[in-house]
Amino acid sequence: MEPWDKLNALHLDALKEIGNIGAGNAATALASMLGSRIQMTVPRAGVLPLKEITALVGNEEDPVACVEFTVGGPAPSKIFFLLDASSAYLLIDLLLGKPAGTTSELDEMGRSVLTELGNILAGTFLNAFADFCRLEFKPSVPAFAFDMLGAVLSSAFLEGGYFSDRALVIETMFYSEVITISGHFFLVPENAALETILLSLGLQIE
Repeated sequence: MEPWDKLNALHLDALKEIGNIGAGNAATALASMLGSRIQMTVPRAGVLPLKEITALVGNEEDPVACVEFTVGGPAPSKIFFLLDASSAYLLIDLLLGKPAGTTSELDEMGRSVLTELGNILAGTFLNAFADFCRLEFKPSVPAFAFDMLGAVLSSAFLEGGYFSDRALVIETMFYSEVITISGHFFLVPENAALETILLSLGLQIE
């Protein structure tokens, strides 16, 4: 039986709380970048089998932007931040000072902007996770992809075959008076890493 199968409601609540804190810190970082007040809500958070994640985010053919990190340290994991295409284009416009709706396709500047954005938001999310768990996480240089959702998730998860077949999913909505941005954070720890994370919180897997 895998560690994921041994999680109880207390374990899941702890993981969700960490996700909420991480997403809240990411919202603060985004507000700083945009120079405006950004609020955040987490409509859904929980542990999902990887095969169900595609349906959660959208359709396999939907274009998405994805920033991915491999995380070293005592709890080896992968972390991803996904944006749907419309949210990605809107953020490019906002960060480059263009009128909303200007960007309709991704060029090199747009890729650079989204990579840096994802680097900051996922890094902030990971730092909150590390502080909460009192563990040191060592993220790699971020990798960026813009492709169909099915292709992005297959590449991200299947190539890391030694990782668990489940992920902690934090669906995040960033919004202000005039914008709404939909994003998803995914944390995919190795099986042993999941136990390390829970033990750091004083939770034992039986």
